[in-house]
Amino acid sequence: MRILLICKICPLFISVLLPHIALAQDYTRWGLPDGAIRRLGKGTISDIAYSPDGARLAVASSIGIWIYDAHTWQEIDLLKGHTSGVDSVAFSPDGSTLYSGSGDGTVRLWDAVTGSHKRTLKVSKSPRDCVALSPDGRTLAVGGNWPTNAIRLWDVVSDTHKQALEGHMNSATSIVFSPDGGTLASASGETESVEDWDTTIRLWNAVTGAHKRALEGHSLAVTTLTFSPDGGAIASGSEDNTIRLWNAITGEHKHTLAGHKAAVTSVAFSPDGGKVLSGSRDTTTRLWDAITGEHEQTFDDSTSQISRVVFSPDGQMIAGLNWEDTILLWDVATGACEQNNIAGHSSYVTSVAFSPDGGTIASGGDDNTVRLWDAVSGEHKLNLEGHAHDITSVAFSPDGRTIASGSRDSTVRLWDAATGKHRLTLEGHTWDVTSVAFSPDGMTLASGSRPLIVAKENFLRLWDAVTGAHELTLKGHTNSVASVAFSPDGRTLASGSYDKTIRLWDAVSGKYKRIFTGYTGWVSSLVFSPDGETLASVCRGEIHLRDAVTGIHKQILKERKWFTCVTFSPDGRTLACGGGTSYKSMHLRDADTGALKLTLRGHTGQITSVAFSPDGGTLASASRDGTVLLWSGALYLHR
Repeated sequence: MRILLICKICPLFISVLLPHIALAQDYTRWGLPDGAIRRLGKGTISDIAYSPDGARLAVASSIGIWIYDAHTWQEIDLLKGHTSGVDSVAFSPDGSTLYSGSGDGTVRLWDAVTGSHKRTLKVSKSPRDCVALSPDGRTLAVGGNWPTNAIRLWDVVSDTHKQALEGHMNSATSIVFSPDGGTLASASGETESVEDWDTTIRLWNAVTGAHKRALEGHSLAVTTLTFSPDGGAIASGSEDNTIRLWNAITGEHKHTLAGHKAAVTSVAFSPDGGKVLSGSRDTTTRLWDAITGEHEQTFDDSTSQISRVVFSPDGQMIAGLNWEDTILLWDVATGACEQNNIAGHSSYVTSVAFSPDGGTIASGGDDNTVRLWDAVSGEHKLNLEGHAHDITSVAFSPDGRTIASGSRDSTVRLWDAATGKHRLTLEGHTWDVTSVAFSPDGMTLASGSRPLIVAKENFLRLWDAVTGAHELTLKGHTNSVASVAFSPDGRTLASGSYDKTIRLWDAVSGKYKRIFTGYTGWVSSLVFSPDGETLASVCRGEIHLRDAVTGIHKQILKERKWFTCVTFSPDGRTLACGGGTSYKSMHLRDADTGALKLTLRGHTGQITSVAFSPDGGTLASASRDGTVLLWSGALYLHR
């Protein structure tokens, strides 16, 4: 559940939000952590909000708050400070302050004109709490979790707890203040058992905390709430696929708006209160008459579930956010949809690779797309589209002409690296392809898999990298293969598995050579050193360094939290280990002694893949925060 920070926005004119970063500046360099030289991608999106004058759009992302010009859709600013992803954003009614809620348990107040940080409120230890700020900015309401499920009111000025509102059976899913700040409406969430769902909406006196009444009628959990601009009505969306309209004063049920085929995730009133907007997991957005409850229009241009919908302050435009991190813009009068005006946001990045000449970076992620970037300028070059599910692994052929991508759609695709044209689809795996790797001569491609039926032993395949023909299926692992790698001389293929082993194979004949055991969990990543003498692998919180021939342990490097990925620098002197503490940092270690050289921090999500440029001058780290960070080689080359 995302944190919902909701302030009712009044259509008041304010001065134009001034950027404190020049428009001409390259946004790939904004807000970088120490040691990073560029950021590819803008992160995943959780929430959107118009400024009261309609001039700017604030976008809550996994790496911070992006501010866009609402007319040109150009980047204006990136507000950084939260240590976790930003889940929600809202402007104060007078437009002077921007509020952001985060999974780090804080609410931050920003000057909406300058972008400067004003204050941080520590509201909770739980990133699952939903939050709302009163229109006057003096009271913060924080949704509670088990065992009390109480909603807590905080005095923003003194940062002290005022009182607890008790009555909900489960944790809050949505909290919203009335426009005059006198009433607080709240909805409670679902549990594993449908019979235990709290389907009520509760109204509270926002000053005294007294419970006013409960609104009952939804058959499943209520997911979203909003007040009409005049405070006289409440709209609620539910898991029962309906929207209900209520009299906010008497609690009387007025209308049930039916038509969505899946849960309603977001509701909003038009600025004049005459229309109700709803977004749903059925991928559609619907417009309703707020007086009669009649359906007026359906916007079905999204290819993914809608998570958030808002009106522009003049009521002429609708902005919607879907689960593919795409912002869709609709003209209310014509129904026309404009997509991808705001580009660069993407879902989790799961894999990253450099081309052999170091000029191009390929990244793949949870939006079924392989992206190509200029490694120097950070410019986005091409999208490779065609997979039907998440990308799990990307690799360049040794000559740089071909890109291989493995996917959870059970296929491997080969692409022309220059044009992005699809060449071949390799089929045969029965479920997720987890890893792909080219042999050093570029003639063979290895792919590991997590099959649907383990008994089929369809874990590891070798393909002709030119024709796409299936050559061999290597059998021996008793569970899914998570990672594959060829030795530098091309004679050996290593595979790491969920069966807690690494197996070595003859890369030409496919004959089984040796097994390495002694792992306490699945082997998620492995790589040969450039000289081929050492095999590094990741198993939970351990990096295992073993003799690549005998399997004898050289070292085991341990970390309190899990590692996720590992790679050697081209000169073999440095080991980059992704994951580390809280999964978000990267350790650079001496490959011979294991001594820690440097810890790199800056991602707000788990690091999933790391790669060095061929000359060792740049290190790339991919993350579930939806970005790839490029780090300067000066950090580790001479350490």
